[in-house]
Amino acid sequence: MEELAKEAGIPVRTVRFYRERGLISPPRREGRIAWYDDHHLARLRTITGLLERGHTLTGIADLARTFESGRDVAEVLGLGEPTEETPVRLTPEQLADYFQDETSAENLATALDLGYLATDGDEIVHISRRLLDVSSELVREGVPLATVLATGRRVREHADALAELFVSVLREHGDEAEPPQLRPLARAVMDAELSMALDRRLRRESRESRGENTGEQPQAPAP
Repeated sequence: MEELAKEAGIPVRTVRFYRERGLISPPRREGRIAWYDDHHLARLRTITGLLERGHTLTGIADLARTFESGRDVAEVLGLGEPTEETPVRLTPEQLADYFQDETSAENLATALDLGYLATDGDEIVHISRRLLDVSSELVREGVPLATVLATGRRVREHADALAELFVSVLREHGDEAEPPQLRPLARAVMDAELSMALDRRLRRESRESRGENTGEQPQAPAP
């Protein structure tokens, strides 16, 4: 334990306290000798890093339990399967830096349930660099992470339905299991339709706003 504490840069009594609180797992024992490994050292450094970022020991314990219950990265990513997304490996401290005080056990559990996050040893893996960057930007703009995740769940439902539609159409009229044009065609249609939908929504808001400012009744949105 003395060597572990020295490597982690904390007092032995702190290591003992963390072990009593269940923040680090018990060591492997051979007779009266206790063996700590790199996993214990990584966990101690994570605890120190999260404490420096304002997390409490109770909150860290909740995060650790949630993290340990998460799915393995191979299960979430389907390693070997085709994908255009770039996974990102993160330490718990780096994840906290992305989302600041929004990194709670509840939000972590939701992200694990959605499959946005997976575990790989002492690391966290986010399935998509693009989603990670966008979600952290939304949080910086003031959108709560819980709202970002709830929105992501709704978007996932619509995206799954659209993917099913495109795959069905192309398989019905093509011979290949995954035609090479599937992804670019589907993405082009979805990008264009979303862009036009945003145009319609923003124009409607603009008309309604002008109507309110001039004393006119705003037009009811089209069904």
